[in-house]
Amino acid sequence: MAVLVVVLLLALILGGAGFALHVLWWLAMAVLIVWLLGFLFRSVGSGGKRGRWYRW
Repeated sequence: MAVLVVVLLLALILGGAGFALHVLWWLAMAVLIVWLLGFLFRSVGSGGKRGRWYRW
């Protein structure tokens, strides 16, 4: 009985970790796309001159 509980807890932990990693991958892809779009629009909208990536 204890082995079954340990196996079920392990499956629950690994399943939760897999779901969290999947969500983090999608979040990272969304951040990358937003960053690339910001980089492209900033360089295009700077009046012909190459704009800097950051404001510092």
